[in-house]
Amino acid sequence: MQACKLVGVVPVSYFLRNLGTSTMNLNHHGLGPPGGKALAITLVVSLTDMHITNLELADNYLLAEGARYLLEMLKANFTIQHLVSLYEMVFRQLFVRSNYRVKELDLSHNQFCGRGGEHLGQMLANNEALEVLDLSWNHLRMKGAVAFCAGLKVNVTLKHLDLSWNGFGNEGALALGEALKFNNTLVYLDLNNNRITNEGVGMLCKGLEANDTLRALKLAYNSLTVEGALALVTVVKNTPKTALEEINISNVLVNENFVQLLDLTCQEHPSLEVQYAGGGLLRQKTQSQLLLISLKDYLDERKLRLWDFFRKIDKDGTMRVPVADFRKAVQQSNIPLDRYQIEELIQRLDRERTGMVDYRWAFIIRTNCQSGETIMGV
Repeated sequence: MQACKLVGVVPVSYFLRNLGTSTMNLNHHGLGPPGGKALAITLVVSLTDMHITNLELADNYLLAEGARYLLEMLKANFTIQHLVSLYEMVFRQLFVRSNYRVKELDLSHNQFCGRGGEHLGQMLANNEALEVLDLSWNHLRMKGAVAFCAGLKVNVTLKHLDLSWNGFGNEGALALGEALKFNNTLVYLDLNNNRITNEGVGMLCKGLEANDTLRALKLAYNSLTVEGALALVTVVKNTPKTALEEINISNVLVNENFVQLLDLTCQEHPSLEVQYAGGGLLRQKTQSQLLLISLKDYLDERKLRLWDFFRKIDKDGTMRVPVADFRKAVQQSNIPLDRYQIEELIQRLDRERTGMVDYRWAFIIRTNCQSGETIMGV
């Protein structure tokens, strides 16, 4: 209440009602920079015993100014000396808690732009608690992207980073490549829709060659072709210590050379899964007929039902399983389907590209052989 009065904003009633919770969801509250300042003051200088570890601030129009206040709040080791210059009037009245830690932070849809990227980079460089950070849809480009990556380069705690829909471009990809050479904690990086070209992927691969912690890399809906796809698989093949298990380039049309390289790479890195486009476009034969015939023959030989196969991987009984789990189950079962056919089957069962296979579709898919018999049905 004192912080809001000082800044000149109206207190958010939801915040007041949920002071004792570990997750504070303030998405879509229209805080703006002044509200961000009041929130930062409250989280650092607290009269109540708060234990917030998950802070959600998506869609609040915080801008670069709000990012600066959050930077101060997220510094790892809070002391009066660190913050008195920013909140001098408040510190004369309130007591600083030195053990405040935020582990998960959602700052998506806040239009931080270049200057905000600089503040966020400083925050990452100094923070020693944050593990999950969502910065999607924030216009982080050029100098802002480069400044942010400078902070990521020296960060020692962040594991999950969402930078999708920011327009990093090749300049940002180059900075990310440099950051990945030194960062040894990040395991998940989402770069979907960032205007990265094949050239940018090449720069990113320089960092992947030296990195041994990143497990998942999402690069869908960038300006990539099969050339960029080949570069990504090649770096995995030539890097024995790589931890990469998932690469998403689901909109990239690939060719036979790519699939052959991927097959060779998976022999050395069996846990690798690459999502790509083109499974149904690369061959003249009707893929749906081939995969359904193979699946039916496999099940018939073992006197199994389609239902039994899916139930083994659907632990929760929801009739929906993650694409990665389904792909592994098919491969490990030695079903005679190649990568093209497996991806075709996944596309049939995940029609909305949600990342989840809805196997209810499997019981309504029907196709006919030359004899006209039903291959798969209820």
